Amino acid sequence: MKTPESGSHINHRPPIIDRLRRAFRGGVTPRDAALEAVRLGRARLASRRERARLAETEGRLLPARLRPEFARLAPGELLAHFRAPRDARLPRGFEQAAGLESSSPPEVSRAPGRDETVGEAEDILRAGRWPLLGLGALDFGADVDWLRDPLSGARWPLEYHADVRLARGDGSDVRVLWELNRLAHLSTLARAYAFTRDARFAAGCFRQLRSWRAQNPLGFGPNWACAMEVALRAVNLLAAFRLLAPALDPETLSFVLALLDEHAAHVRRNLEFSHVRTSNHYLTDVAGLFWVGVCLPELEDAGGWRAWAASELPREMERQVLEDGADWEASTGYHRYVSELFLCSFVLARENGIDFGERYRLRLRSMLEYSRAVLRPDGRAPLVGDADGGRFLPLSQRAADEHAYLLSVGAVVFDEPRFKVTPEAPPELFWLSGTEGVRRHGAMPEAPAPGSQAFRHAGTYVLRAGDDYLLLNASGAGLGGRGSHAHNDALGVEVSAGGACFVRDPGTFVYTADLGERHRFRSTAYHSTVEVDGREQNSVGEQLPFVIGDEARPRLVRWEDDESHTLAAAEHSGYAGSPAGAVTHRRSVFFDKRARFWLIEDALEGRGRHAFRFRFHLAPGAGARVRADHAVEVCDRIKAARLFILAPEGFGAPSLEPRHSSRDYGAKEESVALCWTVEAGAPLAARWLLVPVHAGERADERLALIKAAGS
Repeated sequence: MKTPESGSHINHRPPIIDRLRRAFRGGVTPRDAALEAVRLGRARLASRRERARLAETEGRLLPARLRPEFARLAPGELLAHFRAPRDARLPRGFEQAAGLESSSPPEVSRAPGRDETVGEAEDILRAGRWPLLGLGALDFGADVDWLRDPLSGARWPLEYHADVRLARGDGSDVRVLWELNRLAHLSTLARAYAFTRDARFAAGCFRQLRSWRAQNPLGFGPNWACAMEVALRAVNLLAAFRLLAPALDPETLSFVLALLDEHAAHVRRNLEFSHVRTSNHYLTDVAGLFWVGVCLPELEDAGGWRAWAASELPREMERQVLEDGADWEASTGYHRYVSELFLCSFVLARENGIDFGERYRLRLRSMLEYSRAVLRPDGRAPLVGDADGGRFLPLSQRAADEHAYLLSVGAVVFDEPRFKVTPEAPPELFWLSGTEGVRRHGAMPEAPAPGSQAFRHAGTYVLRAGDDYLLLNASGAGLGGRGSHAHNDALGVEVSAGGACFVRDPGTFVYTADLGERHRFRSTAYHSTVEVDGREQNSVGEQLPFVIGDEARPRLVRWEDDESHTLAAAEHSGYAGSPAGAVTHRRSVFFDKRARFWLIEDALEGRGRHAFRFRFHLAPGAGARVRADHAVEVCDRIKAARLFILAPEGFGAPSLEPRHSSRDYGAKEESVALCWTVEAGAPLAARWLLVPVHAGERADERLALIKAAGS
């Protein structure tokens, strides 16, 4: 999402032929290739013109280009206009909070997350400290250096934005720098001001904003190098701007309007569009222009931004969201990000009388249906593919695997109790739906968890009943075979039961800060699937952190679901090029809903002799004990539940391979993978019995009954 996705950002440039082959991988049509070549030529000319214009202004902040009727207003009149109710509205909670007086309405003063927001704002003011991604709270001091990596200390130069090298191989991480410069913490200060009317929060926000612009002249440095980042910063500033209206003076109003005009114009000049593929980057550019165009109609170009983006958002919904509701980048993390973007923009459009059409509404609902289906019983989402914790409109601190807050908003937006997964209303619900949304959420009944579901377009298959959950991942590379955020995890599984997660995807950890770790976390060996001859399922290169091949191409073979059982079978051809002989991996998962167990069968069809490695990557905190009968007992150290994994006869005991897992970007913790290594000829079949044992159940009795039934 917030990563450099083109080869121009990578330090180690391969030959031109390899670059072209990567750019046009995934079955690009000759027409699209020709259109893309023309677009790139025009973009180079536009870049030269932009470079010349920026040199003329020398980094000065030019006045906002206002529509004539607003440009004629005296400073005091313009200030009065922005302090008064306006036709352009932010979502309901912002409007309610912006209208607070010294005696706040009780229901607003008790809004979800109020105390946490005020406490976080105090830390920002007093200690110059706030959280960033999975890195925890960091100390930025009173005078923030907006161009310095908070972790490595490396500093980026103020070069023309297209010349900035973002992946530098020195341990710096532009993803972390960009998160800082999205300025989400200024929204925290603004929300604290709205709750308390404490002028310190407004003053601190304006001071940091001036500091930011002084260090980041338009078009220069890493914080202008990615239009997506500029768009996200603009959305955060819009949210803060509305809440801080009572604290504005004419000079500050002029400054903020100029800054937002500058941001939107830069995004429009540098759209991350491609005829070959559009991704969450371009989608964010469009959404950012929609928000500025809707919320600031006083700007000269706002009407054009609004009209163009309002037509483009539904088109990108059709392009980037699969028919079954999943984001097309083969990543649950990016699915959350894109869902938040589409949902927040839908709410904003509705508040301002804009209709994206019925297809948009139905596809948005299907995105929430997908999120609800893959949510584990513990309320967290599996981290399939990349997960860097990115948010479109961060209104509270969230771990990368927290998706339930979006479902709560969706429950109110669509009046759908099945989306209510927590009894408490999250802060996001208040800001997007106001006090009435919080009330409606509280009145909704809680719905039971869904059962087994198949998402064929996404390649996601959930085999579950009650608290027993298994996800089989058969997604491809994403982006129509030109993926950048997928992992080598074809036919991998996640397993949860009894409130505990036992087998878990390892997550992402980092992007460009450590290319070795980046490769490790997306490798086949780090996932709960079968590795053949030490090979990757899809081709990858350590120096190409956002390129992955499409050799595996998983496909569904069979799906059955009734009251007694669920069966999912899929296969992939990622090992067709093995020097020892081609191998096709087919994995079938049978779930007995009544006896509560999963039977996994791995069929490795082909020829030649191979080294097969069968792995189950355990969740952090899960302990593993190999019993005398070689069955592995996996125990959660907090919950009393257990999972027993019974290997095929003759496989013996597994080795315990040290691993790491990452729940949030930039953070990792120790975990372990169970690995059975078998040197054998193909074809080979292996059957695994997975038996969950909840608290209060007798493990030996359950195992004996299930073994007897299986035999």
